Amino acid sequence: MRKHTTTSLATTGLLAAALLVPAPAALADGNTLTVDVGSSVRTVTRVGNGGLYALATPTDPDPSLLPALHLNQLTQPPPGVQQLGNGATTPTGDALKIGQTAVSAGAQQQIRVPDIYPDFPYKWVSWDDLTAKVNTMVQQRLDRQDLTNVNGWELWNEPDWTWDTAKAGPFNDGFARIAKIVRAKDAVTPIVGPSFSKYDHDLMLSFMTAQKASGTVPDVASWHELDDGGWNSVAAHVADYRAIEKQLGISPRPISINEYGSPNQVDDPSVAVHLVAAFERSGVRDAERAYWYESGTIGGLIWNDKPTGSYWVYKWLADQSGNVVKTTPSGDFDGVASYDAVRKTVNVVAGGVYGTNNVKINGLAPLGSQVQVTVNYTPKSGRKSNVDAPTQVSSSTYTVTNGSITVPIKDQDYLGAYQVLVTPVGGAVSTQTYEAENATVVNAERLTSASASNGGYVGRIDGTGDARKDSFVDFVVNVPTAGKYTMGVRYANGGTSTATQGLAYNGSAFSTISYPPTGSWGTFTTNATASAGLDLKAGYNVIRLAKGSPNFAGGSGYAELDSITLTKS
Repeated sequence: MRKHTTTSLATTGLLAAALLVPAPAALADGNTLTVDVGSSVRTVTRVGNGGLYALATPTDPDPSLLPALHLNQLTQPPPGVQQLGNGATTPTGDALKIGQTAVSAGAQQQIRVPDIYPDFPYKWVSWDDLTAKVNTMVQQRLDRQDLTNVNGWELWNEPDWTWDTAKAGPFNDGFARIAKIVRAKDAVTPIVGPSFSKYDHDLMLSFMTAQKASGTVPDVASWHELDDGGWNSVAAHVADYRAIEKQLGISPRPISINEYGSPNQVDDPSVAVHLVAAFERSGVRDAERAYWYESGTIGGLIWNDKPTGSYWVYKWLADQSGNVVKTTPSGDFDGVASYDAVRKTVNVVAGGVYGTNNVKINGLAPLGSQVQVTVNYTPKSGRKSNVDAPTQVSSSTYTVTNGSITVPIKDQDYLGAYQVLVTPVGGAVSTQTYEAENATVVNAERLTSASASNGGYVGRIDGTGDARKDSFVDFVVNVPTAGKYTMGVRYANGGTSTATQGLAYNGSAFSTISYPPTGSWGTFTTNATASAGLDLKAGYNVIRLAKGSPNFAGGSGYAELDSITLTKS
């Protein structure tokens, strides 16, 4: 959070449209966004689907709206939060209070330590006061052994302008001091920092140099991307940070952009597309929509428990599966695209220009000689206007020539966003198969193998009896009708004896699922089937496979997870 008063291109664009003034030349039409289906960038993890103060209370926003967004990462205030952000009269968002709602949506969360204070910018009290507060919040988190989704302590927020050097001493020393306070109680949960308000080479180099010297290098590197048009700088910032790590001999850290989107542009669907595309290309682990206005709206995606225009961008991103594939922007026409080899579906989310533009998609031979293409649109509605559903612009059959098609989008709105959905003519392959690497992966690793479906799987799944270290995978599934479902698991077990994991869904009690040996690691088979049917509700459900988890004593042996398949009994 920070004060920001500049006027964005998007804001002025609305006035221009009202006055019938043409859009800026930089957004001119005649562009062709190119998608290469055969060139995989990374596994779909929905990098940008998250927010700061995204959840205000366990029921605000309506929890039933959350699974459809496949939320990846949240940043929430600590237990006992006193922060009154953006004119709020009551503190909201306590990480421990909203924790189970986030878990039920498949989301992880960082805890922002300094929001234990009411003011922003923060008013320094004393080191004794901060030490006592940190010790209290860490202990409160440790006492919550039922809560699995806290994956970081963010030690300060925007210290480049909110840290009181005169009273607290230099920030680099202060960060190390807070880190040691946390580590004295919690040696497991990752430390996140420095969370500068914007990327600055000199500040980052100084910070990382000091933390290496003190043995307190953060486990997750973080900063904010809040400037108008900031997507143009993301790649350079990431590259510069990686160079600093290499220069200092620091192993590569995951990168969290735990605030993104300026107040002028956070409600522009096209801006969301630009930013998320930059994050995906640059290898950012997670990014959270900024909290400029109301908490509990996921940065303006929901208003009065209904979608806004921007919501549909993130719903389209949530529906992506398989692998993110290469996109090459043209001018300001950019996008994020995925290809699911199991469902035979290409899902492109794009925007940023006006007039008539094209999306060229290469590598479509696996979908057949003809494909069905549906183009959908969502407008800039503002954060306080609801959009019940996207508008279908067109639905047509295209002939694939040399593996390619070119889809024109006419009369494009450069503030809105578009989805281009490509399937075989008969529709996407009907399957209830869900890839483990596309799920929420906790304390395990996404790995690649040519023998795995869609090329990815989850391994190094362990269990310790500690809610901060237990390993599990949460699958957010969407079934058409309620009823009993049998679940088959595609897995590998390179050991010599049967391995076991716990199975639970929608908060149910755990049962045990068994994985006989498959001969070697990376050799996948589908013969681990839930012994009892899963009683699923129509729509979204969350299924957990766990080596360790609250209310589950722990499994035996080891198994790698490739995918699950649900079949109506």
